[in-house]
Formats: sequence, C-alpha cells, structure tokens
Amino acid sequence: MSDQDERDPQELRRILAGQLAAGGHLRTPPWREAVETVPRHEFLRGGFFDRVDLPGRPTAWAPVMPDEPLWLERCYEDESLVTQIAGTIAPRDLRGEITRAPTSSSTMPSLVVRMLEDLGVEAGHRVMEIGTGTGYSTALLCHRLGDDQVTTVEVDEEISGRAGAALGACGYAPHRVVGDGLAGHAAGAPYDRTVATCGIVDLPPSWIEQTRPGGIILATLGGWMYSSELARLTVHDDGTASGRSLGGQISFMLARPQQPPPLGVLPDLDQADEHPALLGADALNDWNTRFVAPAVGGRGRCARQEALYHWEAQPVLMMRIHC
Repeated sequence: MSDQDERDPQELRRILAGQLAAGGHLRTPPWREAVETVPRHEFLRGGFFDRVDLPGRPTAWAPVMPDEPLWLERCYEDESLVTQIAGTIAPRDLRGEITRAPTSSSTMPSLVVRMLEDLGVEAGHRVMEIGTGTGYSTALLCHRLGDDQVTTVEVDEEISGRAGAALGACGYAPHRVVGDGLAGHAAGAPYDRTVATCGIVDLPPSWIEQTRPGGIILATLGGWMYSSELARLTVHDDGTASGRSLGGQISFMLARPQQPPPLGVLPDLDQADEHPALLGADALNDWNTRFVAPAVGGRGRCARQEALYHWEAQPVLMMRIHC
C-alpha cells in the first residue's frame, strides 16, 4: 500500500474544516458538517493543473493526476485548482505544459464556504447556482438543502457532464442544467437564493426575475480590467434589487458570454447607448460601495434595465443591461 492509499480523506476534510473555521470563513455548524462530509477529491478525479512560472517566459500549466504524489493532500488545501485550459483542454489531455489561459477551476474552499455562509440559506430554500464547475459547491448545497432544492446551470456540456458523474458517485442528484447561466433557469423559478460562481460585467435581468421578492442574489460584479467584488443584493417587490459589496476583492473567471472584446478594444464613450459599459478613470480604486439594480418597467417585463455602481466619491462605473 502506498503512502497516498494510507491517507484518510475524512481526516483531511476535518483538518480543512478546522482551518476554514479558524480563518473566519466557516461560521455555522451546518456548513461545517457539509465540508467535513463532502469529498472534494472526488470532484477532482480528472486531475488539475499546476501553475508553472519561470523567468522570461509566459505562465504555463502542467497536469497533476490522481496517481501522482500529494494529489490527495492538494485537493484539501485552501487553493483554487485549475481544471480546464483554453475552453476544452482537461488535465488528462496533456503531457508536458501549456501556456493558454485557464477557463474553469475548482474554487478555493475558503471562498466557496464564505459565499455559502453569506448566501444566508435556510432549510427549505430553493437555490439556483450559476456555474456548476467541478460540482463541489453544488454538492455542499445538496448536502445542506437536499437535491430537489438545488438547480445548477453550466454553459459547458463537458464540464457539466463530469460534474454530474462526480455528484452521482457521491450520492447527490441536483437539477443539472446545461445552458447559458446568464439566462438562469425559468422552469425552476422562483428561487429563494441565486449564487454565481463566475464573474459578470452586467447583472442579468433574468436573475432578478427568477428570484422571489425578499430573496438574495450573490454574485461577483466587475469590469473587463479584472476589478471585481462580491455583491449581495436583495430582490424587492417592484422587480428591483439592491445591496452592498461584501469586501475582500473577490475575483472569478468572467462568464463566457460576457468575455471582453479583443485586446486593445475599449468602449466608445461618445456612443454610450451602443455599449454596455462606461469605464471611469478611478474604477479600480474603491469597492466600499452601495450597489443598486433598478428594473425599468417593473418585475417580469422585458424593458431596459440599468445597474449603477455608486462609489464613495463619485459614480465612476456604469453598466447598462438590455433585454
């Protein structure tokens, strides 16, 4: 028996939970019990990529597979683990290194549980998760709420399929949807909570429409220049949502339909109505702000919606959403 075979995943989960609790990320017993139960390594059976930084060359990525030393221990470290490169390449597809950009990952556990805590779920709540990824956060939700209460949406069919296999192997069966997460999943609405594990530039009107009044949307909002922050919004009876950023300079990969334009292309500030974003010179400076997302025309109507960030000094970043 190898050293890796002798390691106890359950003990690694308990150690991880203790670290997350000590860091203030894991704050309540139900989520701690979920972290101590759900096997993160089962969602990384396909391996992950290690970052390779060498002087004078671009960042590269090298695959780490389950049969390699320390793979299991790495699965329970508090770090994000890249699981896809360039939109199609999985660790098993590669020998050596690749210098393309990451497109999917297993988010660091401290951020996963912090978001779940901040989401404020209660027994009986129905949750829509945007971005299934490996399925680990989906499994935590299923463990806490039950399979029927969780809907998870993933744009990448292959990623969703791998997550579905891992979820099934662990005994979880949420409502798994392959499609554009920016459209949500109206068939399962209304939801008590909507949480996004991808970054967005524009807040989709569908998320507000599909979250019940009094419900919460938790998402990372930002711009194409990688300035972003986690925002928690409460949906109101009139079809609007408002809230505040939560601090911590949280960053996720942008949702694929909201990827930036080609390098060097910036919005034309003289033609604001034709562009979804207006960028101010100080947009990177201050995330200690109030966020308001008013829907023109009220709940359930397809009218132009505007999302406006108010910074402490002045409004420097405006995002307009059209439907």
